[in-house]
Amino acid sequence: MRVTFLGTGTSHGVPMIACGCAVCRSADPRNRRLRPSILVEREGFVLLVDTTPDLREQCLRANVQRLDAVLLTHEHNDHLIGLDELRRFCVLQDGRLPLYGRGEVLQCVERIFPYAVRRPPPYKGLPEFDLHEVVGPLVIGPLRLTPHLLPHGAAEVLGLVFSDERGPRFAYYTDCSAVPPVARESLRGIPLLILDALRHRPHPSHLTIEQALEVARDTRPERVLFTHICHELDHAATNAKLPEGVRLAHDGLIVEV
Repeated sequence: MRVTFLGTGTSHGVPMIACGCAVCRSADPRNRRLRPSILVEREGFVLLVDTTPDLREQCLRANVQRLDAVLLTHEHNDHLIGLDELRRFCVLQDGRLPLYGRGEVLQCVERIFPYAVRRPPPYKGLPEFDLHEVVGPLVIGPLRLTPHLLPHGAAEVLGLVFSDERGPRFAYYTDCSAVPPVARESLRGIPLLILDALRHRPHPSHLTIEQALEVARDTRPERVLFTHICHELDHAATNAKLPEGVRLAHDGLIVEV
C-alpha cells in the first residue's frame, strides 16, 4: 500500500497570503504546503482522500494519471471545493467516479455541485459522481477501511484506518481536536499514523504538537507523521525537536506501508 502526501498544510496553505514570516519566506520546499490530501494506492487501484482547492496543482505535481474512487473526510472548503477538477478524470476514464462520505457531506456535494450528480449530466465534460454514504466499515476496491468519527471543534470528521489481510496498516486522522477512546484503540501498534498537528499554540479545532505527541505516546504506532501544519512550524527546526519515529510530513512525500 502506497501513500502519497498531496498536501500537508492548513486551510490557508503555506506560504500564507500577505505573510512575511520566516516559514512563509523559506526556501526549503518542505515548508511549501498545499491544502491537506493524500493518495492511497494498492494493486493498481487509486483512492483520493479529499479534494482541495489545490487539486489541479497536486495532480500535476504527483503525475496522477487516473482515479478509481474519492473519499471526503468532511465538508469544509479546504477538503471539498476542488471536486470540479475531477471532471478531467471522468473524461479520461469515460465514466462516473464513486464518491464516498458521510450523509451530511454528500448532501453538501449535492447542494454545491448539483450538475455533477445528475443523470445524465447536463452536457459532456462535467464531473460525474456516484454517491456512496459511509456508515461503517467498508471496502473500496482492494482497500479495507474502518471509519471513526473524530471531533473537529464543533464539527465531526472521518478518521480512516486502512487495513489489509495482515490487519491495520495505517490511519489518517486529519482535522481533529481530539482522538476519542474507540478511535485510539485502532491505532495501537499500527505501522503508520498520520495525525493532525497544527502548531504549538492551542486551537479549538485542531491538535497541537503536544496533544498529537500524547496520542502517539499512548498508542505507540511504529511511525508517526504529522499533517495539517500551519506556517508557525518550520520543517527542519520542528523535526529536530521531535522524538524518534515522529516527524512532520511534507508535500510530495511517498510512504510504503
